[in-house]
Amino acid sequence: MIPLSYYIVLSAIVFVTGLVGVLIRRNIIIILLSVELMLNATNINFVAFSHYLDNVAGQVFVFFTLTVAAAEVAVGLAIIIALYRAKTSINVDDFSLLRW
Repeated sequence: MIPLSYYIVLSAIVFVTGLVGVLIRRNIIIILLSVELMLNATNINFVAFSHYLDNVAGQVFVFFTLTVAAAEVAVGLAIIIALYRAKTSINVDDFSLLRW
């Protein structure tokens, strides 16, 4: 049986990878994928603790998280398409719509 700490370390590595992707990259699609990585890192933790504690609540939260992630991707891609049509770019630095 794999110890719980291995899952936590894996989740931390995946989460940090996603966080670095959000903070460093300037492409909107890469940022969206990095957010998905962070959500999957939380899912790993939910499933690991659910299995460790013999409670299915964590696995139910994973379904909610996957639903939210699917909705986020749909809305995010629609926003990206709208921004690309307006500016013909998907670089974050080219957009100053929400800046002061």
